[in-house]
Amino acid sequence: MASKSKIKPAMKGVKNKMVVFLAVCVGGMIGAVKGEEAKQKYVFKVKSKYENRRLMAERKSLARKGGVLLDEIELAAYHNNK
Repeated sequence: MASKSKIKPAMKGVKNKMVVFLAVCVGGMIGAVKGEEAKQKYVFKVKSKYENRRLMAERKSLARKGGVLLDEIELAAYHNNK
């Protein structure tokens, strides 16, 4: 039987894809009524809101485990030097 740790990443991936899919679908309906610009604004707003929540959850998890929190500049420098 699979452990919960193996199931969680797969479920997170499915959840991420579903949020993006729903945002694009609803954005398509908004685009049909209000236009393409309104659609793009809505999709961007939903994606950025979801991404911010995910990043905050990761930071809280890292802080609970005793990790060091980095700001955006430090993260960018770290990933560029990898």
